[in-house]
Order: sequence, then C-alpha cells, then structure tokens
Amino acid sequence: MSGASAKIAGSATRAGTAACAGTAGAACAPGHYSDFLNQHLQLSSLGLGTFPGAATDAVDAAYADIIARGLQAGINVIDTAAHYRYGRSMRAVGEGLRRAFSAGAGREQVYVVGKGGFLRFDDGPPDDLDAWFEACIARKGLGTRDDLSGMHCLAPGYIAAQIDELCEATGLETLDAFLIDQPEVHIPRLGKEEMNRRLQTVFAVCEQAVRQHKIRSYGIATFDAFRVETDHPLFQSLASLLGLAERAAQLVQRDGQARHHFRIVQLPFNQAMNEGFTRFSQATGLGNVASTLQAAHQLKVFVMGSHALAKGALAVQSADALRGAMPDAPNDAQRALQFNRSTPGLGVSLAGISSPGHLDDLLAVAARPPLARETYLALYRRASD
Repeated sequence: MSGASAKIAGSATRAGTAACAGTAGAACAPGHYSDFLNQHLQLSSLGLGTFPGAATDAVDAAYADIIARGLQAGINVIDTAAHYRYGRSMRAVGEGLRRAFSAGAGREQVYVVGKGGFLRFDDGPPDDLDAWFEACIARKGLGTRDDLSGMHCLAPGYIAAQIDELCEATGLETLDAFLIDQPEVHIPRLGKEEMNRRLQTVFAVCEQAVRQHKIRSYGIATFDAFRVETDHPLFQSLASLLGLAERAAQLVQRDGQARHHFRIVQLPFNQAMNEGFTRFSQATGLGNVASTLQAAHQLKVFVMGSHALAKGALAVQSADALRGAMPDAPNDAQRALQFNRSTPGLGVSLAGISSPGHLDDLLAVAARPPLARETYLALYRRASD
C-alpha cells in the first residue's frame, strides 16, 4: 500500500502472471495463456470486459463477484473504461480486485486495462450538455469545446484526469495499460492530419503518466480504424501511430533516442467482424502490407479483441461453419469464444460478462485447448464455400 490514498502498488509481472498460470490457471488447458511481447507476461486468452449491464447496484455486485471468481480461475485480464455504466464499472472492478487480493491473489498476477476519452456522466446524460461541459470540463481547465466531438473529448487535461479517475476507482497505483478509446471519431470533424496532431499531444500525456508510474503502457482502442479499407476516412495506420508515439516520447523525455510505450491496441473481433485477420490494409514500414494482426506482430504491438460475443448476439447464433467444426460445444457462446481465442495473432479476446452463467461458459472454454491452426483456417474456407 502507499500513503494516504491506500492504493495497491505494483503491476503485472512475468513471475506473477506465470504463478497465476500455474496455480489459479491449473484447470485451464495448454494454450490458454499468451505471451505479452518481450515482457513475457502470461495473459489469459480470454479476458473480462465490463461494458454491458444496467447502472444498478445489482450489476455492480455481479461484476465484483465475476471478477473475483474469474481471477481465482485463471482469467487474469480485466478491461474497463472510465465511462462504462456511468463510472460504475471501474468501481466494480476495484471491488472485485479487492476481493480477489483478500483471497490470496497478487497484484502482479493480473493485467488491468483502463480506457478513456468518452465523457463520463455520474448520473446519466445531462439535459443540457453545453452547461454540463462548461461546469465539469471547461471551468476545471480539462478541455474546451474544440476538443469535443460528440461525446468524446480528445484533450490532454481530460485524458490525464481520466487516468487518475481509473486509478482511484480501481484502487491501483498503476494500470497495466491505458487506451485512448476510439479517437477516430474526431476525424470527420478535424480531418486525419489534425486528429493525429492532437493524438500525439495526448500520447505525450500517456508517456508522462508512464514516468509517473500511473500506467505501464498505452495504445488505442478502436471500433472502425483497424477494420476498414486503407482509403476509408477512418482508417488508422499502425506504423503511423507508432511514429506519433515515438515523437511524443522524445518530447517528454527530451531525448531524440527515447523509446515510446505504445504497446497495445484493441479492435472488435468475432466471426462476423474478422477484418483484423482477413483484410490486408496495413503497410508495416518493413516492406510488406499485412493484416492488422500480422502488422501488429511484426511491429511488436499486442492485440486484444473486443466484442467477442457481439453484445450477446453471437451467444445465441453462430455461423454454420463454427457449429460444424465444434459439434461438441454445448452452446453458441462457447463456440464464439473458442473461435476468437484460437485466432493467430490475437492475444486476448474480451467478453463483456455481467452474468455468472456467462462466466461459466468462458471458464469452460478456458479449460479446452484452442483450435488447431489448420482447423481454425479451415473455418474460413468452409464459410466461403
């Protein structure tokens, strides 16, 4: 513990995550853990997301129970955002972590991702957004209306404040990763060049947060940017983003040789949204054009997939190819999760789970080996037949 804030110190470590894999993860099958870059963190192939569910005490309690139980069963990746469920999800994550730590789990065993950028309303959307923004953002010096596109604020002060909010709510001194959530929403208003200029400024905030031990690494979470064609207005280049991060690190550290801490990206991935694997849109700067997953591997960026169950739709309806390949799976939710976590290059697949029954499905999949590579690739051939 540290000081008056009583936050839990530390972050995920190689030894800690390996210990989790060997103890809490003993019931998980070989292949359940993936290696996070050159840090050699052992991260579960399935992670717990905290987006769905009503903003109620009952859902808060369910999330805390699911997180505590999941960590005790070898699921050591948790994803949340400052705005999820009006800030309630990040606090539920904090409660779940406290329960897991009280039961014997160590801070160094779990990888916690926080996201920021969207406006957080404590009591639901305000009747007068302009008045709310003036009182809660502008007057506090966190941003201006020019930083706002819809409900997203790409301002350095606001991003810094959300990092602090996430640390406070989760009770952690250090987040393992912080992601700017869907910065591409600013492109239609600002244009890509100006959006990237502002994104570099926000990356500098993240580099400073690394120096302050508030986060270990950072990146972006997207909905469209890594799935669309190269000529689409919302497309984002991984190599270009790394260039922005490099310049941000050099400015913050005042060192032309400084190394950045952009380590992770997140994009939707499931059987219906598989462009990250199938669409070759990323020029890597290494002499080839690759899919987002391939490019990330070459550029040493870890990839997490969101929307594994497509907000519940794939829990009740799988593609025929998946049903044919996994006839012994008891339901479509397990088929969807198994498909995702078997994807080459996808480090972690996140499933938003607010129901104990859905956690049972996730743990059942973790107890099975991922699909063999040839079996997985054959699913695409079947789907195109």
